[in-house]
This record gives sequence, C-alpha cells and structure tokens, in this order.
Amino acid sequence: MAYLVLRIFMVFLNLFDIETNLGTACFLGRSLWKHYHRGRQRALDNLRASFPEKSEEWIWRTGQRSFEHLVMLTVDILFTPRLVNKYNWRCYSRYVNAERIKWLIHEERGLLLVTAHYANFEIIGYLFSLFGFNIYSIARPLDNKYINKYLYGVRRRVGQKIIDKKGAAGIMEKLVADGSTLCFIADQDAGRKGIFVDFFGRKASTYKSIGLLALTQNIPIGVGCSRRVGNRFFFEMRVNRIIFPEEWADKDDPLRWVTAEYTKAIEDFIREDPSQYWWLHRRWKHRPRDEREKT
Repeated sequence: MAYLVLRIFMVFLNLFDIETNLGTACFLGRSLWKHYHRGRQRALDNLRASFPEKSEEWIWRTGQRSFEHLVMLTVDILFTPRLVNKYNWRCYSRYVNAERIKWLIHEERGLLLVTAHYANFEIIGYLFSLFGFNIYSIARPLDNKYINKYLYGVRRRVGQKIIDKKGAAGIMEKLVADGSTLCFIADQDAGRKGIFVDFFGRKASTYKSIGLLALTQNIPIGVGCSRRVGNRFFFEMRVNRIIFPEEWADKDDPLRWVTAEYTKAIEDFIREDPSQYWWLHRRWKHRPRDEREKT
C-alpha cells in the first residue's frame, strides 16, 4: 500500500516542474512538523541540547525547516535521474575543496568518504557514479521491500553500486584493498557497543567499523556534505576535512581519535546550516556506561 501511494504521488509530481514540487514539499514538511508530535518533540529536544545558547524561536524555526528539508529530499530522489546527467551536472551542483578528494579517488588506493543525514546526501553517490568513479555506497535497506527495490533501481540507473549494510563487513576490506572508495552515512546511533565520542557537546555512540577499516587498510577518510542552496534543486558539494593515516600514527588510541575527528568534522558542517540536518534522529539514544551507572 505504501509503495502504491508512492507511485500515485509520483504521477502527480510529474505534472509539475521541480521547483514547484519543492515548494509543495516545503508545505508538506510544515504539515509534518505540525502533526508528527513525537518527531517534533524529539527534534526540539535535540536542538535545545545542541544549541543551549539559542532562543526558543530559533529552535522552533530550525526544527520546522529541517522537516521541510526532509520532504524535499524525497522529491530530489525521485527527480534526480530525470534531471541530472553527465552533460548538465553544472546546472545543479558546484564543488568546494573537492579537488584533492577527486585525485584520491582517481589514484584507486582505497578511500573512505563519510557524511551525515544532511540536506541531499543521496545525490553524492549518484554524481560520483555519473562521473564513472569506482565507488560503493553502504546502505541499510528500507523496511518496505517494494519501495526499497524501486529506490535501489533509481540509484543503480547510472551505475551506482550499493552494498547492503547487513553483512557488508566481509567484503569492505577486499573492496578498499582493490582500490575502491566506500561511502558511509556516519551519524547513526551505534548502540551500547559503539565508541562514545563528542557530538554537539554530548557523548554519542558511533560505529567502530569506519575507523577500524581506515586503520587496518591505512587509508584516508574524507568528510563532506551536499548542502542545498535555497529551496532550489541545486547543491554545494563541500569537503571540509581529509584525515590521513599519518595523523593517527602517534595517537595513544587511534580508533577513538579517528572516530572523534570525523564526527567533529560532521558537526562542523552541520553548524554552518543546522536547519538541513535530521534533528528527529535518535542520535543520542544510548548513553555511556558511566552515565547509565549514575542513573
């Protein structure tokens, strides 16, 4: 039923241009903010804890805008294959500090790229595949298998290679050893067994796999985002940090240092425009052992 609703929704979307649809998405995002009480409260709580110095008006405005970006992403995903190709990508994107990453990918010595649930993170893998780079995206399949199959088809239309997050550990080392680049969404809660590092002033459980892969394969980690410009279908691809193996060589706990370093880089680009982040995420769901013992 959900898949059927999606396809019907697409029929209506195809009647209008992308900018009109993004305007409609903003309206739907505001409606979601108004009626999805649990998600709204979670976003407000996360924003208040992350920006204690901000006014309540700013908190509510930023939270509502983040819901608008969430719905706009849905429209982006459905329209990207129709709009973007290898001849017109400049009409929809620009690049900041990305030259070094481009050459690291071209060298095919192995590279990890990390981003967050921020703005249109989906278009990053799409554009890399469009350019013919040897890149794999690590993704968790959606619960609805019909929607999941459809969206995977959209992603793979330009040759995007996707690895199911479940069971990916067994093949990731081989891929980077062969010179591939792996892309991760690196801001999910990793449960009680994750590494707890600072994220907006609080400890957040973070997966060990990215840091372990970088350390064992001795490869760099690039951190960046795709930021929407206005309400348009136009994105600024920005690389704001590259972590090289020589940086962690003398650290007492290199795994924790690497994890904290790329998490800080993610926080840095979120702070530039917090309204584009998914604040309804349960990013701080699990707490460190010392905090649990106190309670």
